[in-house]
Amino acid sequence: MHFTSEQRLDDGVLEREFTLGEIPGTLWTPGSAPAPLVLMAHNNGLPKADPRLVARARYTAARGYAVATIDAAGCGDRPRSAADEQARAELRRAMRAGEPVDEIFESLIGPLVDNAVPEWRTTLDALLELPGIHGPVGYSGGWAALGVRLAVVEPRIAAAGFFAGGYVPRAQREEARQVTIPLLFLLQWDDEGNPRQRALDLFDAFGSREKTLHANPGGHTGTPWFELEDGCRFLDRHLK
Repeated sequence: MHFTSEQRLDDGVLEREFTLGEIPGTLWTPGSAPAPLVLMAHNNGLPKADPRLVARARYTAARGYAVATIDAAGCGDRPRSAADEQARAELRRAMRAGEPVDEIFESLIGPLVDNAVPEWRTTLDALLELPGIHGPVGYSGGWAALGVRLAVVEPRIAAAGFFAGGYVPRAQREEARQVTIPLLFLLQWDDEGNPRQRALDLFDAFGSREKTLHANPGGHTGTPWFELEDGCRFLDRHLK
C-alpha cells in the first residue's frame, strides 16, 4: 500500500489517498488510535470521491473509526469494459422507457460484484496491517449486493449497514440467507430507483438474528442526516 497524499481536516481527521497495485483508495483516520475499521462502499460505478460518501466517511471517522473506500474494478475512473458500458446505456434507456430491467441489471451488477469482492478483501488485508487500525471490521454502504457477498465470505466483518437494496442480483438474494451478522438496513420509502417491496423482501431474507430496519419518507438521496448518528451508535455496539 502506497500513500500518495495526506491532509489533516478541520475535524482532526487525517485523510490519505493510497494505491494498492491498480486499486485507488482513500483512508480517513481519527486523531485517536487505535481505531476499528469500517469499509465504506459507494454505489456501483460511482467514484470514491462521491460527496455523499465522503461526508459519511468523515463523520464516521470523527466518531473514532478508521474508514476506507476504494474504486473497485469498473467503478469511478477505472476502466470499464465495452460490455459494461453497453449494459449501462441499455439500463438507462429501459428505465426511462419504463421497461423491465431485471435481466439487464443482472448482466451488469453480477460481474461487478464478482470482480469487486477480491479487491476489497485484498484492501482489507493491507489496511489491517497498518498501525492504529484493528478489527472487528464493519461494512457500510449503498452497494447492498457487494455488502451481502462480503458478509458471507469475509469472517472479519462483524456488522454491516446497508442502504436501499431494491435491485440486488438473484445470487445475492440467495446469499442473504447466509448472512448472520448484526445488520442495520436503511430504506427510503419513496426511492424512485429501488422497488420498496424488493427491499423489504431482502430484509426479510437475511438470516441475522439481530437486524433493524429504518424506513424514512423521501427519495433515494433523501436519507436523513440523523441516520448517520444512529449508524455510528450501531457500529459502537458491535465494533467497540
